[in-house]
Amino acid sequence: MSTKILMSLAAASLMALSGCGTSPTNAQIGTATGAVLGGVAGNAVFGGTLGTVGGAAAGAVIGNEVGKKR
Repeated sequence: MSTKILMSLAAASLMALSGCGTSPTNAQIGTATGAVLGGVAGNAVFGGTLGTVGGAAAGAVIGNEVGKKR
């Protein structure tokens, strides 16, 4: 379990650092945040890789839509 959490944090850090060249839009922030939170929630609810990836994908889509509306 701790390996998955560390991998999630590493992925989130890479996403955050890759966008340092320009200011991110609200949609980009929402997408990244939604993907991380969705991945953690998907892993907690469904477990396994499929739950994590599915949760991250769903969270990214929802976060993108929420970010566009701001």
